[in-house]
Order: sequence, then structure tokens, then C-alpha cells
Amino acid sequence: MTALIEAHDIHLAFGETPALRGAALAADAGEAVAVMGPSGSGKSTLLHCLAGILRPDAGEVHFDGRRIDTLGEGARSALRRDRFGFVFQFGQLVPELTAEENVALPLLLGGTRRAAALAEARPWFARLGLDGLEGRRSGELSGGQAQRVALARGLVTRPRVLFADEPTGALDSLTGEQVMDLMTAAAREEGTTIILVTHEARVAAYADREVVVRDGRSTSLSGDRIAS
Repeated sequence: MTALIEAHDIHLAFGETPALRGAALAADAGEAVAVMGPSGSGKSTLLHCLAGILRPDAGEVHFDGRRIDTLGEGARSALRRDRFGFVFQFGQLVPELTAEENVALPLLLGGTRRAAALAEARPWFARLGLDGLEGRRSGELSGGQAQRVALARGLVTRPRVLFADEPTGALDSLTGEQVMDLMTAAAREEGTTIILVTHEARVAAYADREVVVRDGRSTSLSGDRIAS
């Protein structure tokens, strides 16, 4: 099977400090892969290379049969807007916008008219247990509510890949489990691939398999599918 998204022999340094030293990863369509490792191991940097946020110094990144690390910033931005979704540790909601406007934001940035974008965003509130919170701003939401709004924003465009970087890191364990249950269920319903960065074994257990990054190098715990 050809992977939907994969990175081969990725090297990246920040100045004189190497972050990735030959890391690799591959994920199939609809698969959830947890990327684990201690702080500073390079796991978030690998995610950023896969998502086209960072361009590696060496190696290749492919998505849907197309090499993307050589694309210009405009093309990579369009890819992140239209084909990828993101959920970060602290949600990163826009405080000036309501919850439904935050969810609709990727659609608005993609050129969808406001009324249509909000109409597309609203069903996610019932789907993620957020009914009645559409008009609230981020300061009026609990941590778990805000992260579910961020999850809805990450999925509203029906992306091929959802990148989740420590999505439960700012939540208590019960709320974190609720968010992970919703994330994995929604992604599987949509057939979305998940690349999940975490240092918590209980969060990684939601994935189909795990890849460990240490000192900028990756190892698959299952012994295969690092990259094809």
C-alpha cells in the first residue's frame, strides 16, 4: 500500500543545533499514528515538516503521491488550508471571534462566503457536545470546550490529514480522554489520517501504532511502516 503522507530521511537544524537526523514516518489513509518521545526529541519538528510548516534541510516529504517539501510557501500554505487540519496544545482560538466563527475560520480563509461557512461550522457543535456555545468567545469557554472548538475547526474542511500536537497537554486526564474519544471517532467517520504528537502513553493508545523519536531519529514500535 502506498502511504498517504510520508517523510524520508529528514534532517533539519536550527543554527548549529540539529533537531532531526534522518527521521522518517509514513501513514496510510485513515490511519492514526502517534509520534512519541521526550521533550526536545524532535517529534513536533517532524510533524511541522510533514505539514509543510518547516522545510527540511535534507530528505523528502510526500503527500498523496506528490513531493511537497520543494513547493513554495504559497503552495504549502494552500495545502495546509485545504487538505490539512491542525489541533494544538492550547487550542489557539482567535479571542475576538465567537466559537462558531473560529470553527468557520479555515473555510472563510479559503474563500467560502460567511453565511455558507457558518452553516458548515454549526453542525460540529452538536457533534462534539457543544450545543449552545456557538456565540461564546474563547474566554467564556472551559479548557475542554475550547479544545473541542479547536478540534471542530481542524476538521471543518474535512482534511485528508489532521495534525494534533499535544492536543491534551493542557487538559486534565478526564477531559483529555473525552477530547481524544471525540477526535478519533470524528476522524474515523471522515476517513481522516491522524498524526498525533504526544509524550503520554494513555494518549498514544488511541492511535493504531506508535513511532518514537529520540535525538532526531525515529523508530517504529511495531517494527515497520516508518516509511515506504
